[in-house]
Amino acid sequence: MAATLQGATPGPQGAPAPVVVAIDGPSGTGKSSTSKAVAATLGLSYLDTGAQYRAITWWMLTHGVDVNDARAVAGAASRPDVVSGTDPAAPTITVDGVDAAGPIRSQEVTAAVSAVSAVPEVRERITALQRAIAAGAARGIVVEGRDIGTTVLPAADLKIFLTASPEARAARRSGELNGRGGGQATDLGATREALLRRDAADSTRTTSPLAKAADALEVDTTELTLEQVVECVVTLVQERQRPA
Repeated sequence: MAATLQGATPGPQGAPAPVVVAIDGPSGTGKSSTSKAVAATLGLSYLDTGAQYRAITWWMLTHGVDVNDARAVAGAASRPDVVSGTDPAAPTITVDGVDAAGPIRSQEVTAAVSAVSAVPEVRERITALQRAIAAGAARGIVVEGRDIGTTVLPAADLKIFLTASPEARAARRSGELNGRGGGQATDLGATREALLRRDAADSTRTTSPLAKAADALEVDTTELTLEQVVECVVTLVQERQRPA
């Protein structure tokens, strides 16, 4: 569906054409912060696809579905109603009308989301939802995830693949978790190992594995500030929006 937006002509009075931006990469590379900031700067919609997989995982856990039983997960994949808000200043996500923004960030969901998201029926359901949201974004959209440029929106106007060293990623993720409070300080080594396990699970799953698209631009964020990464991506998007 992204193809219907790609190459669109400028709008009235020279307004920039709608643009679809895919930002992929593993956890801790700054995808969410970068994507939200880029979308807000350029007046685009924003979609956190990881939150959608977390939402369906949370639903499975709260409804007693064995997340390690792929057949059970597949059978329940069509039941939850997942709705994503696309305002980068205040992104929302609900499941069956219930605000799930907080619960989906629990350690229990984090531990189970790779198993749930590897189930083909789950990916088919969420991928269809993601494509519909992108197609309906009149001003354009920044979509972040792990398979956006390769599977969900292969015709995206711009594909970015963010990377960072395991140490930098662990430090960022530990800072995020500690900043939420409500528990003991997160162990940096344990966080690093958890990220590497998640990488392995996401990169080796059969359906839509985490991978860099052949035409994606790689940005290593290890030594960059968030502001520098955002500036880089904003510049790239603006170049794609200029009429030929």
